Amino acid sequence: MELKVNGKTLSLDTDPDMPLLWALRDVAGLTGTKFGCGIAQCGACAVLIDGEPVRSCVTPVSSVSGEITTIEGFAAEDGTLSAVQQAWVDGQVAQCGYCQSGQMLAATALLKANPSPTDADIDDAMSGNMCRCGTYPRIRAAIHAAAKKLAGA
Repeated sequence: MELKVNGKTLSLDTDPDMPLLWALRDVAGLTGTKFGCGIAQCGACAVLIDGEPVRSCVTPVSSVSGEITTIEGFAAEDGTLSAVQQAWVDGQVAQCGYCQSGQMLAATALLKANPSPTDADIDDAMSGNMCRCGTYPRIRAAIHAAAKKLAGA
């Protein structure tokens, strides 16, 4: 099976019914995508497929036809962090960090769709991503900071 992941084509020897999460983690070695609940409720397993957040724990690899972006694909080749990643660092968003790759992917998709979100927009877009540490205020602040940076402010 061939998947386009983070700008590269990967040939993976997997069962077509294998969840994308396990193909990425166990077969491709991209461990930034996390297993949380296994039922698409927490967002820790989120990846972007053609820019849209998808829960990889319930998505069979055989159903994927677009470009997959994982957290490993966010930084530039020279190591420069994306605006969202830098906002996360600057805002000291992560506490335990387990959910943060899914959070950053969802935030990136939000900012692509809505470059100037309100608090309500952020809360709505991020509602499917759970953070056991409760860093939601810092997540919201980081999204606002990333939006300003992306807007050139």
